[in-house]
Amino acid sequence: MQTTLSHEFAPRSLWQRWRWLIWLVVIIAIYSWAIGGLQFTGLQASAKEVSKSIANGLVHPDWAYVYNGSGEDLSTLTLQTLAIAFLGTIVSAFISVPFAFWAARTVHERWHLRSGSGKVMLTLIRTFPEIVLAIMFIKSVGPGSYAGVLAISIHSIGMLGKLFSESLENMDRGAEEAITSAGGNHAQVFALATVPTIMPEFISYTLYRFEIAVRSASILGMVGAGGIGTPMIFAIQTRNWPRVGIILLGIVVMVLLIDTLSEQLRKKLI
Repeated sequence: MQTTLSHEFAPRSLWQRWRWLIWLVVIIAIYSWAIGGLQFTGLQASAKEVSKSIANGLVHPDWAYVYNGSGEDLSTLTLQTLAIAFLGTIVSAFISVPFAFWAARTVHERWHLRSGSGKVMLTLIRTFPEIVLAIMFIKSVGPGSYAGVLAISIHSIGMLGKLFSESLENMDRGAEEAITSAGGNHAQVFALATVPTIMPEFISYTLYRFEIAVRSASILGMVGAGGIGTPMIFAIQTRNWPRVGIILLGIVVMVLLIDTLSEQLRKKLI
């Protein structure tokens, strides 16, 4: 008892008392050194006027652009953006399943080289950003929604394949062992135990990826891959800030609705 009390009330060392201050000084020194290397060239003479125009356009969006029946309005292009993201996610979700079994270590406990090669392949696939893939596919298939779907599909294979393989590695094997001990074959184990166990997580990850794909599809249009990004880049280039404001507002509403719906669905799955 006496030893415990003496240990509790033992005087703290200098490091223990002042380490927070030392770390604070180190962090401030690093930031000061980093900021000191920046070369600030000043603001343009028209910066104030342009900033006011942008703010005025964002505050007073072009409501007439919401729907005008031309097929190039906000409502139509928002639906097109959602379609690009949805189709790209669905295609990648199906293609990612065999990649996930290829890369999952627990599926190939005796063939670590095979699962390792699967992980390397998924890493290589997701190395290319979606906007780079979109530019490449535009050169191959031309501008439009098709290039956007291909870009999202290919990039999502790398992301979903990684998440699916981790689900396979961390899944509960109790149901598989129970069916195996009851005399079930590999097909029965897979259909009755593996699929029902991993399907909720697979669907949850797919919904999460769809949320990200909606944001990506909004940007890919800036390089000509369809969706709402195309009129936004045109509006920015022509300094049509009311048009930019309504497009940004539409993107915000679309993303919020998709995120809310996806979150509710994922809560019911898991």
